[in-house]
Amino acid sequence: LGTSVQHTSPEKFYIEACDDGVDAVLAIDRVSNEMTLTGKKDVPPSANTRPICGIMGTVRLVAGMYLIVITKKRNVGSLLGHAVWKAVDFDIISYKKTVLHLTENQMQDNKTFLSMINNVLTTDGFYFCTDYDLTHTLQRLANVSHDFQEMSLLERADQRFVWNGSLLREFLAQPEVIIVMKPCRVNGKIFEWILISRRSCFRAGVRYYVRGIDSEGHAANFVETEQIVLYNGGRASFVQTRGSMPFFWSQRPNLKYKPKPLISKNTNHMDGFQRHFDSQVLIYGKQTILNLINQKGSEKPLEQAFAKMVSGMENSMIKYVAFDFHKECSGMRWDRLNILVDNVAETQDEYSYFMVDTAGKVLSQQKGTFRSNCMDCLDRTNVIQSMLARCSIQSQLQRMGVLHVAQRIEEQADFEKIYKNAWADNANACAKQYAGTGALKTDFTRTGKRTQMGLVMDGVNSAIRYYKNNFSDGFRQDSIDLFLGNYAVDETDGPTPLRIQKDWKFLTLPIIMVVAFSMCIICLLMAGDTWTETLAYVLFWGAAAAVTAAVIVFNGRDFVDAPKLVQKEKMD
Repeated sequence: LGTSVQHTSPEKFYIEACDDGVDAVLAIDRVSNEMTLTGKKDVPPSANTRPICGIMGTVRLVAGMYLIVITKKRNVGSLLGHAVWKAVDFDIISYKKTVLHLTENQMQDNKTFLSMINNVLTTDGFYFCTDYDLTHTLQRLANVSHDFQEMSLLERADQRFVWNGSLLREFLAQPEVIIVMKPCRVNGKIFEWILISRRSCFRAGVRYYVRGIDSEGHAANFVETEQIVLYNGGRASFVQTRGSMPFFWSQRPNLKYKPKPLISKNTNHMDGFQRHFDSQVLIYGKQTILNLINQKGSEKPLEQAFAKMVSGMENSMIKYVAFDFHKECSGMRWDRLNILVDNVAETQDEYSYFMVDTAGKVLSQQKGTFRSNCMDCLDRTNVIQSMLARCSIQSQLQRMGVLHVAQRIEEQADFEKIYKNAWADNANACAKQYAGTGALKTDFTRTGKRTQMGLVMDGVNSAIRYYKNNFSDGFRQDSIDLFLGNYAVDETDGPTPLRIQKDWKFLTLPIIMVVAFSMCIICLLMAGDTWTETLAYVLFWGAAAAVTAAVIVFNGRDFVDAPKLVQKEKMD
């Protein structure tokens, strides 16, 4: 990746790097799909030329192969002297010069698949760096071998966070991350504060269609968040994780505001559960689980199951803490979150953080991570993570000499504003990718208190989430599966899963309900000769609308936008 030039001829694409002294050009044959390295002299003078910022990869759709290029990038800052870029605009270019060889149905399916790819590309969060590995934490990079450093960025990248890995393995990979970089000043001393959230591409998807774990132990909506402080050549890092409760459960949309979560009864949960935490301990060390879900109502069985499985593992490396966020903070008592922070303070001191001094000497290593979750691992989770991260940066800045021993980070008004807004932006970015809207409760993250306007905005976002979860998330899930290579398009003439016809109820019942409701309103506005006649008409059409609505809700799953390309495992 980097500034490049794309030359297009009828037979080939030529990708030329703009680095000084580089003569090699990548040639992609538009007929055979073969990729070869050639020289600048082999680029035909008649080829159309334009600048590009990099290559995302290639994808096979109904019409054949497509090349995905980055056409616009924006610099978001520098990390340890390396420029970090955000991919802003993309172009999807067909290898084929025409689609006239397709039938009408195939052309429509190809158009739908293209819109799916565009749907993922326009979701905020693709960043890249040409000479630094964004997928690894500072601590992991500090503990690698010489052989690891000699590998290409793609070979050594953490595959959990490489979102275009299946699109093109030969090229540098594009991690899906959220990056906030801010220069900050405290006590007249300037330091760099960086927040990086890396979203896993394993078991990726949208809110209600991807919950729990898969058979390999990959958790839905798994995000690794690293907070970095750079000052006078020294650097410090604090890592946290979030992810869906790691056993087999689902919560499929069915038109109800909050579908009931279901724990699978026919699955051995411990196999996947064990695999998940084996990998977490291997990567991060000790684990403290912070389960923030309700301990009553429909969420109660999930909390009980989680606690039981942790107890059944009998692993001293894993500690479980349940904290009923909504109960503890009811009545706007958000100060009670400090109960949890104080409860895990000793554990946080034990886990410590990664720190290197100006001479490159490692002063401390992080020995464990907090793994937080709520139902979506978004709103409640982000609030708690921001509070734990504040405790960490308080200690780091004191050791670096930025803060005096008796000073509190909360007292530094300018930095507090930057800190709170960045964590709220991080929450919004994670939420938009998983739930389709900005996060809830960000008024607390931004201001340190719950506000009436914040409650109103939460209501608006909740309504938008309801609509998207029920009527557009199937398409979003299909888009992600197609982009990640979980579904491969077949170029044969056979029908695609997009051709699945809806049940008759899908169109008939909504029409009946709308007509009945409209007639009810008309009868009210255009009264009959007597009030009894008017009442009879209103009751008849009102009852028809209500009964039809009840039937629709009862058969809710038939009316939501469900994925069509999804693998069977995800549908269980």
